[in-house]
Amino acid sequence: MQVPRLAEIYRKEIVPAMMKKFNYKNIMQVPRITKIVLNMGVGDASRDIKEMDSAQQELSLIAGQKPKITRCSKSISAFKVRAGMPVGCCATLRGAMMYEFLDRFINVAIPRIRDFRGLPPDAFDGRGTHSIGIREHLIFMELDYSKVAKIRGLNVTTVTTAKTDEEARELLRLFGMPFRER
Repeated sequence: MQVPRLAEIYRKEIVPAMMKKFNYKNIMQVPRITKIVLNMGVGDASRDIKEMDSAQQELSLIAGQKPKITRCSKSISAFKVRAGMPVGCCATLRGAMMYEFLDRFINVAIPRIRDFRGLPPDAFDGRGTHSIGIREHLIFMELDYSKVAKIRGLNVTTVTTAKTDEEARELLRLFGMPFRER
């Protein structure tokens, strides 16, 4: 099997650049991406189960693997949901699938976002995890517009082994994430 393009770039270009910038003594200290989690909330699934089926099918096209259905943990009367009802779906990508998705996300999907001026540089959680909320999942080329019944939002969370937000921001910037200037 062929090594993904971004995995090769990480090994040959990003690791030496990070070692030089942050003065790491060992190559194992260099942060890396461990997983990417795609999460799609489907609030209408409590009323119509076909909404969940279509959302699951669309997320499987985007991720390249079958997503898991997430269920409500407790009943909330204001949202009209009971415990155990399906409320969304998520897919966790690791390894080669993760690098392939990241490549498509950075080079194809992000430039298709309407009125895009760069990703917010402060969307980190303090421990090296970066989250992006996308309003329209139609930015992905894998979806057929004529078969999409409803436009949904999508959360993309990139989990890294970085200790600080600065290290994670530099890692993702070297991968090609277009961050907005502060």
